Amino acid sequence: MSVDTKTTTGEEVAPRPDLVTLTIDGTQVSVPKGTLIIRAAEMIGTAIPRFCDHPLLDPVGACRQCMVDIPDAGNGRGFPKPQASCTMPVAEGMVVNTQVTSPVAKKAQVGMLEFLLINHPLDCPICDKGGECPLQNQALSHGPGESRFTELKRTFPKPVSISAQILLDRERCVLCARCTRFSEQISGDPFIALVERGALQQVGSYEQDPYDSYFSGNVVQICPVGALTSAAYRFQARPFDLVSTTVTCEHCASGCELRADQRHHQVKRRLAGNNPAVNEEWSCDKGRFGFMYSRGEDRITRPLVRRDGVLQPASWPEAIDAAVHGLRAAAGSVGVQTGGRLTVENAYGYSRFARVVLGTNNIDFRSRPASAEEAEFLAARVAGGTLAGSVTYGDLESASRVVLVAFEPEDESPIVFLRLRKAVRQNRLQVTTLAPFASRGTEKLSATLVPVAPGGEVAALDTLTDIDAGTVLLVGERAATVPGLLSAVGALADSSGARLAWIPRRAGDMGAIEAGCLPGLLPGGRPVADASARVDVASHWGVASLPGEAGLGADEQFAAAADGSLKALVLAGVDPADLADPAAALAGLEAAEFVISIEQRLSAVTERANVVFPAALLEEQSGHFLNWEHRHGRVRIVNKNVPSPMTDLRILAALADAMGSTLGFRASKQAYADFAELGAWDGTRPAAPAHQAAAIGQGLVAAGWRELLDASQGNDYELALRATARPAVARVSPATADRLGLGEVATVSAGGVSTVLPLEVTPGMVDDVVWVPLNPGLGERLPVVPGAAVTVAAVSVDEGV
Repeated sequence: MSVDTKTTTGEEVAPRPDLVTLTIDGTQVSVPKGTLIIRAAEMIGTAIPRFCDHPLLDPVGACRQCMVDIPDAGNGRGFPKPQASCTMPVAEGMVVNTQVTSPVAKKAQVGMLEFLLINHPLDCPICDKGGECPLQNQALSHGPGESRFTELKRTFPKPVSISAQILLDRERCVLCARCTRFSEQISGDPFIALVERGALQQVGSYEQDPYDSYFSGNVVQICPVGALTSAAYRFQARPFDLVSTTVTCEHCASGCELRADQRHHQVKRRLAGNNPAVNEEWSCDKGRFGFMYSRGEDRITRPLVRRDGVLQPASWPEAIDAAVHGLRAAAGSVGVQTGGRLTVENAYGYSRFARVVLGTNNIDFRSRPASAEEAEFLAARVAGGTLAGSVTYGDLESASRVVLVAFEPEDESPIVFLRLRKAVRQNRLQVTTLAPFASRGTEKLSATLVPVAPGGEVAALDTLTDIDAGTVLLVGERAATVPGLLSAVGALADSSGARLAWIPRRAGDMGAIEAGCLPGLLPGGRPVADASARVDVASHWGVASLPGEAGLGADEQFAAAADGSLKALVLAGVDPADLADPAAALAGLEAAEFVISIEQRLSAVTERANVVFPAALLEEQSGHFLNWEHRHGRVRIVNKNVPSPMTDLRILAALADAMGSTLGFRASKQAYADFAELGAWDGTRPAAPAHQAAAIGQGLVAAGWRELLDASQGNDYELALRATARPAVARVSPATADRLGLGEVATVSAGGVSTVLPLEVTPGMVDDVVWVPLNPGLGERLPVVPGAAVTVAAVSVDEGV
């Protein structure tokens, strides 16, 4: 942004003390003190060529491509030789001549390009970067027309596997150090580095320690040449053959903006978008590579109806008739579970379908361990209440202290982790985490660990001091498994003035709450128990009344189906294995008289369903996600050649019509407009109830969380991404290992299931706690709920193998 030093009348104005005035290519410009020359030039529309420079990385001056001429203007601000504009800040009275006006600068830039191309292979036709390569572009726009180099070029064996996902072609590297700086500065995973010197310098890795990072795909995107490529996209398409669409990631509640590139109606790759308010220019590997989950043979493309005990393909009219018959036979005794994959529009459709068409408040989005306390907490605080937009990504950077409660950001919301790490590096943010041990993410945040066993978090909160208005409390969805914890966090925020944010793990969770997919909550945060709130929604929906009885949560629905008090279930994107008691969920499905599954792929639910409807993938529909900030992120249609034309919303609308009712909308635009028109509730909200903390039991207590790359279906069919998942291990403290005589391998048992896992003795960990990953990406799964009893027995290595 240029700043004029004269008024419109030509009068001189006093210069601002925080601005520096200089001249670039004959144009006077005033910029903030400390601005780099390369940024100041951009403010007047001059693009200086560069490779190593990146606005989110510390300057390094590695490639020397951005050379400019800074002559002596008689004030001692000049230099006898060209200087790198990406590392030099502006100075008062400085004169800068770029390649636009200076033959000296142009010659320096042409020389650097000629030098970089000496050993660079001319393999643009087969290089993944060809067509979007800065080196290619700058060689054409600023480089020499011919090469004077006639000797043999340097070559290396290729590609080198930096990890299962990232491949390196060393001869293409221009040594800009973008990848190494990102790994060290942004993600905190310095497993790649520049090695050797002179003509032999190259990107290297530790032979016995591959590049282990949840953010490795970013080094491919920011590489200015084709030196770093991904196994998933390598040789898949040319950039100029791709059609790009801006979308919002569907995997977690971070709300990242992505760019989906498709060819021939098939997504070939996804890149991080540029959204400074959310993910800046970064993305985690799950969001970047996890879009292959619909490519398997288990994708449902036609309705299925159970005949003679066997699911068989059926027409849409036949399937709808069968579903309506089953719902009418249930006579209002129906439960609805929406899962966490839905857009706001689809979730709003389920909420209205349950209340208006089925006449029930039996609806719940929580396909995971949950509790009644959590439902009350969300109803009182999250949906349009004290937590709606009260904390943002920007607030995380400006906070003096962040306290993590039942929340592991690197695994459960990776972009929140990157923002916290950025704030720690730049602003000296203090991070405190309540956890059984210092995880890898905790160490990268230089966080203070408050050691606590599952169940002891409430007492640990009382030990925290200096909690004030500058503090942000981040609480994760795992807090639902600790009685009294959500109430304690809320009380601490109220008494101290600290801001509180609840961060779920799934992309659709926050929107489902706003849409009213909870047994005690109507859309916009309206409590079901409030008669005026029910009248408000009923009037908007054009119905006489809404059910006022409290509904059943997900676990309660399965239990009611098992004992016969609930006859039918409607489920969308629910995996029983994700629940606290998978066996109880399967028993409820088996016992239910009628089950409707609205799903994208075959699952444990579809196996037991009477009617299965195929739902459109996210890339085949439009809508919105609400991230943890309550920020609306757009979902756009990427693939218009869809095998299933029906979204969840259209399926519900068709069912409503067939039952003699109406959903009120069929398209996502209509649903979003109706949802926005209804708006948030401004009436009296119930206070969050107080709950007593659970006593910590004797013996060993289970702890754990779901790592980012787990065994969920969202990671399916992308083999390279799966291969980067971390192997399942069990963790105990040194004292616990000594007391139980544990060695390198142990048998861990929980919920009647046992598995053998490698054992890691973790210094600083709480005693008598056993940590295992929930739903691990590599390894056997245990039905573990944090805080539950678990046993560990020593096993010899031979037995374990």
